[in-house]
Amino acid sequence: MIGAGAAGLAAAHALIEAGVPTVILEKESRLAEPWHRRHERLHLNTHRDLSVLPGAGYPAGTPAFPHRTAVIRHLNDFSQAHNLPVEFGVAVEEIAFKGDHWIVQTNARPRLARHVVVATGRDRQPFIPDWKGAGDFAGRIVHSADFGKAKHYAGKKVLVVGAGNSGFDVLNHLAGIETRNIWLSARNGPSILPKRIGKIAVHRLSPFMARLPLRVADVAMAATQRIVFGDLTKFGMPKAPLGGASRLTSDYTAIAADDGAVRAIKVGKIVVVSAIREFTRDSVILGNGKLIAPDIVIAATGYRTGLERMVGKLGVLDGKGVPLFNGGETDPKLPGLWFTGMRPSIRGCFANAGIQAKAIARQIVGQGR
Repeated sequence: MIGAGAAGLAAAHALIEAGVPTVILEKESRLAEPWHRRHERLHLNTHRDLSVLPGAGYPAGTPAFPHRTAVIRHLNDFSQAHNLPVEFGVAVEEIAFKGDHWIVQTNARPRLARHVVVATGRDRQPFIPDWKGAGDFAGRIVHSADFGKAKHYAGKKVLVVGAGNSGFDVLNHLAGIETRNIWLSARNGPSILPKRIGKIAVHRLSPFMARLPLRVADVAMAATQRIVFGDLTKFGMPKAPLGGASRLTSDYTAIAADDGAVRAIKVGKIVVVSAIREFTRDSVILGNGKLIAPDIVIAATGYRTGLERMVGKLGVLDGKGVPLFNGGETDPKLPGLWFTGMRPSIRGCFANAGIQAKAIARQIVGQGR
């Protein structure tokens, strides 16, 4: 097992429960390191009841949408409760197939295994596009992963690039801060849902939505978005290229969650602008030729898996570095290679981790380990 995040811990637990000898190699010195690094106000957009590892739960009093510190505690509690064999500080450099087994090259020593499960996460490396002129820009350009404290943006002119899940997470926080300007550069419109409708947490309906055909789920999400938020194109938001469920499966775009940003757009606190064309020293030139002069640009432009060095020679990645198969799927030419946690899901990453863990364990046991 490579990676001790939610997907890795769930898969390791399922394999051990199935009687498969397992060790988890984790490059960091502690669990949940990415969660430690995220901004202080980060909460899950998924409901706590659907954001747990198999058989576990959150302590009484945990908010419906857990704070990152609760997630960190949950991962550690799960690992300790099941005495999972995590080896910290072991970075996997490359894995190679040798006919009937795998060689896992690490920063310490090589390991041999019949099966390798890669669970390093689809959000491993923050990605910022190579915008023309960005190197000359006198302001700051930061990725949404490094958002930091919302109060640090008070009095600033801020441009958020990207209207996806990360972009709306940033906008939800900025909506409550007294900034000079907030712009949202949106190339595509989002599939966006409220966290709650009345007292109902919308994400609690996700198991039902996940069982619907894609087209039906798309229609249900679009109808909910339109009923709750109205026509956002009136405020400059582009139309979404596909429905929310379809984008999850086609380009792995997660569904955004609103917690104040839409209202800020409607009252003009957040102004939607077109895509970026290029940077100058003092401004950003938009696709329609207009200029804006932000102090800070927040790139909510997604992540990459960073798997090219580890498995790039195996021909198992698409053009964006995403594995071509995930969960209980595998490549017959590369028996024993598995990936988990590499796709977004309507259910959320925790619920999906448990489903994929069982699928992988079932396949490995069925192959006689």
